[in-house]
Amino acid sequence: MKYTSASTHNYFLLIVAVFFSFTVYSQNNLPPDTLPSRTLDPVTITGTGFKTYLPDVKGVNIYAGKKTNLIQLNEGEANLPQNLARTIFAKIPGVNLWDMDGAGTQMNIGSRGTDAHRSIEMNMRQNGYNTNSDIFGYPENHYAVPMQAVSQVQLVRGSAALQFGSQFGGMMNFIMKEGDPHKVFSLESEQTAGSFNMYNSYNAVGGTKGKINYYAFYDNRHADGWRPNSAYQYQAFYAHIKYHFYPKGSLAFQFSRTDTRQQIAGGLTDNQFTQNARQSNRARNYFDPIINIPAITLNYSFSNRTQLQVIANGIWGERSSVQFINTPNINDTINTSIGRYNPRQVDRDFYKGFTTEARVLHEYSMGNIAAKLAAGVRYFNQQTLRKQKGKGTMASDNDMTLIGPYGINLQFNTINYAVFAENIFQVSKAFSVTPGFRYEVINSDLTGVINNATFPVAYKGNRAFPLLGLGLQLQSSKNTQWYGNISQAYRPYLYANITPANQIGIVDPNLKDSRGYDIDLGYRGQVSDLFSFDVNAFYLFYGNKIGNLTETNSSNITYLLTTNIGNSVAQGIEAYFNFSLLKLLGGASKTTDLRLFSSLAYTHARYTSGTVSNNTSNISLAGHRVENVPDWIERAGLEFVLKNITTTLQGSYVSDQFSDANNTPFSATGIVGYIPSYTLLDWSFDYKFLRQYHISAGVNNMMNIRYFSRRINMYPGPGILPGDARSVYLSLGFKI
Repeated sequence: MKYTSASTHNYFLLIVAVFFSFTVYSQNNLPPDTLPSRTLDPVTITGTGFKTYLPDVKGVNIYAGKKTNLIQLNEGEANLPQNLARTIFAKIPGVNLWDMDGAGTQMNIGSRGTDAHRSIEMNMRQNGYNTNSDIFGYPENHYAVPMQAVSQVQLVRGSAALQFGSQFGGMMNFIMKEGDPHKVFSLESEQTAGSFNMYNSYNAVGGTKGKINYYAFYDNRHADGWRPNSAYQYQAFYAHIKYHFYPKGSLAFQFSRTDTRQQIAGGLTDNQFTQNARQSNRARNYFDPIINIPAITLNYSFSNRTQLQVIANGIWGERSSVQFINTPNINDTINTSIGRYNPRQVDRDFYKGFTTEARVLHEYSMGNIAAKLAAGVRYFNQQTLRKQKGKGTMASDNDMTLIGPYGINLQFNTINYAVFAENIFQVSKAFSVTPGFRYEVINSDLTGVINNATFPVAYKGNRAFPLLGLGLQLQSSKNTQWYGNISQAYRPYLYANITPANQIGIVDPNLKDSRGYDIDLGYRGQVSDLFSFDVNAFYLFYGNKIGNLTETNSSNITYLLTTNIGNSVAQGIEAYFNFSLLKLLGGASKTTDLRLFSSLAYTHARYTSGTVSNNTSNISLAGHRVENVPDWIERAGLEFVLKNITTTLQGSYVSDQFSDANNTPFSATGIVGYIPSYTLLDWSFDYKFLRQYHISAGVNNMMNIRYFSRRINMYPGPGILPGDARSVYLSLGFKI
């Protein structure tokens, strides 16, 4: 797909969506009451009339005036057994997804110019509680739930920084399935086989007995992988039991665990990728994350006007790897001088954290103005042990044994307190104003040694700061609304930023946290059951981004200084529409439909100021593209429903990008450079029969395109990480 033709096509689709929206507004201008007195449990509605955004109030959270997305997960519309992200999140415009590997065991999600590496700038949640390994010090998300267990995905963009945390990327929440409310016991099973010896077994039980609802699953997925040296074994467990003490509330206990062992094929140079994208010269690299998350949730209604929710959850686990780390042009072969392989590097992190969040939603009035207040407090305590650059064995298996000490051996501790509140003031039936604030207190400290116990480390980072925001919403007709929001965001510098990579690396003692803000203005709604849409413009300012500068000291020694390198701005448009072609022609029925959806994002992410290291000198960043951010992302699909058959053909287009802030076009090692645009086609199919059974199938990357979405200078590279070639899968499942 050519860049010019794609741009023209996308502009046309955007113009059609906006024109159709304004036409509806002009014909129907009867505002409803947008502040109901009760919030009901969600009801799943299929078809194009289904709302793709969250209601003004849901549970104890306020979403009025915010840019939100809501998707239901259904067989035949996405590749759920393999966690194929580009099909799962296809109906959320602007989500940047990196293909780290074809295993589906890691979600790499970014938004509006933020870093997508293991969703490091997203507030990742499950049933309302965090799953990031260490929210402030090392917020990578090593926990990856099987999407077959998820009923709904919720995304709140930059304005999520007030109610859920200070992050730039937004909040993504996976709502897990619950037991069948009409059965005491139900059994669900789906077995999937696919290319490269892939096999996935998902099995679940659930039901309702009196006041108790329960659901539990076990998922096991393994494969050899498309590339050599990329086999993986993935297991996930989940147990949920909820006790309803009617009519006041409920108490739920949950436990989640993911356990992955993955062989890492490593990165490639540009020449290697061109010659054979499937090759690998790493056979001794392994990655082994284990994450456990217990949680308790209390929901209680003091009255129809006041609701309380308290969630307490822990997270403990580890992230371990053993690797021969070198650029991809250097093979991992026998060292002739010693007659054996070189020792590998062992890195291990251990996480132990506890979080409690208490939220209340209270409905009240001020004269003729109805209002709702959502307020809460948060306590977070985290300890991370980081043991890196250990000298490992010369073995070839997943052996974490040390034959030499760790070069980095550190303990990080963070205690966080936060208070937050947002209030809807319903000025009229059609117009609401929602101001909000968050106040954060973060106390961090670090102790330990770096570089084989030769470099003492002492660090304390204590901060306290407010974040402010304001949302506006105008109900322009019964089914359409305008929304606008501005909200501040914040990101503390991470543990990796304050640990020098080597003995000549220096950390700026005046290193500052990153601060900024996010602005949204949009129009969304639906036209009967024919057409739904959401079009918005956004502006995200990201100040004090952190990077490296080349400096020379008084002894004329050159070194890398970790410091704040500059500011960036991401601005653009996100547009989604979904309409029924058969309803437009009058040929649709309750069991038959042909739907077209388009999910388009244009993100102009550029540095506005700053400098960065380039070999032994520094260059200006002003005008450079922000690294790993494509200007255009378009995902569109054609869905056909015929009674018990659902099938979807989806196209994904991602424009070109650069992997570093220097916008380096090429490097011999493949670590940095240009990332070309690519277009992929995926197909999904599902057929339900005998009421309780279904068959699913699909083809990934139908045109067998050779592509990559990531270059990297660390795990799991370094180098180019090729995307998987064409593959197929077939599933047989039942629920009784």
